[in-house]
Amino acid sequence: MKIALLAAASSIHTIRWANAFVERGHSVLLMSQHAPSAMLDERVRLVHLKHLGGSGYLVNGPIVARAIRRFAPDVVNAHYATGYGTLARWNAGYPLVINVWGSDVFEFPDKGRPFRALLLGNLRRARHVVSTSAFMARRTASLGKALPPIAVVPFGVDTERFSPATSKRAGNELVIGTVKTLAPKYGIDTLLHAFALVVEQFPHVRLHIVGAGPQDRALNALADELGIASLVTFKGAVPHVDVPPALRGLDVFVALSRADSETFGVAVIEASACGLPVVVSDAGGLPEVVVQGSTGLVVGRDDPAAAAKALEELIRSPEQRQAMGTAGRKHVLDKYRWGPCVDQQIEVFERVIQSAAGA
Repeated sequence: MKIALLAAASSIHTIRWANAFVERGHSVLLMSQHAPSAMLDERVRLVHLKHLGGSGYLVNGPIVARAIRRFAPDVVNAHYATGYGTLARWNAGYPLVINVWGSDVFEFPDKGRPFRALLLGNLRRARHVVSTSAFMARRTASLGKALPPIAVVPFGVDTERFSPATSKRAGNELVIGTVKTLAPKYGIDTLLHAFALVVEQFPHVRLHIVGAGPQDRALNALADELGIASLVTFKGAVPHVDVPPALRGLDVFVALSRADSETFGVAVIEASACGLPVVVSDAGGLPEVVVQGSTGLVVGRDDPAAAAKALEELIRSPEQRQAMGTAGRKHVLDKYRWGPCVDQQIEVFERVIQSAAGA
């Protein structure tokens, strides 16, 4: 089929979708205001729109309309219901599928009635909506009446790239860590406070934080203030291709987000695929990707003491860490392998194309 994508080409998620579609033999036109990653498959046709901030989603409309008419797609797929969903209003009548991502349905509509009206107008132009989690699907459905059907399609993991370490790390240190943007909603401060409690009893434990963001300086300062700076390594951002080895350098993965806009735990299932036990907060869709007590432990958000207790439980028991890591890997293989997730997205496209043909 011919698929017209409207999405941020700078996002690894967009790149993975576009590449997966062309690998399946489909023709893909990607229209984006964001500069593409070097990982974009050369078979993907790219229309690089001018980046004009929020106004670009209005100004670039005629360019999008012309590109879509020339391409004559079977389906248009917009990722992010606000910005690119607004550009999708120029889709010239081709069947539209919108993938919601998180802040577009959790934060944007709460800014005020005009924002909610814009979002609902975009969603109602789609024949189908796709959410990565049941949690976000429920939120989307609650926003208004007369919305199109909503399918849940997880954002899966390449389980060949994300796989357990083949040998044990040298040394006696036990390493817990996270891979996340250093922004307030992701609760890295909660992790630092929890870690400070953990090392009171387990001084051999170390913390690795992989990622960069607006809180970089503040979090380094907090580590100093808590007296744990010598035990914490801020590794900075790494390309997605380097995430698997970063995860294999850990013994326990932690995700303590505080925001419901954390709608699907991609980083969590990547860690599980690498055979790691996980400790996550109860925010958003994170609990949805963890089997409590089997693949990991779920704790309350903004609760360093609860997180520390869960970490201490895993630190004390190598057997529990091993069992949870093994169960986590199996859970991902059963539910979150990338190939079947791509199949589910394509099945949504096929249903929409068939329904449009019969209309």
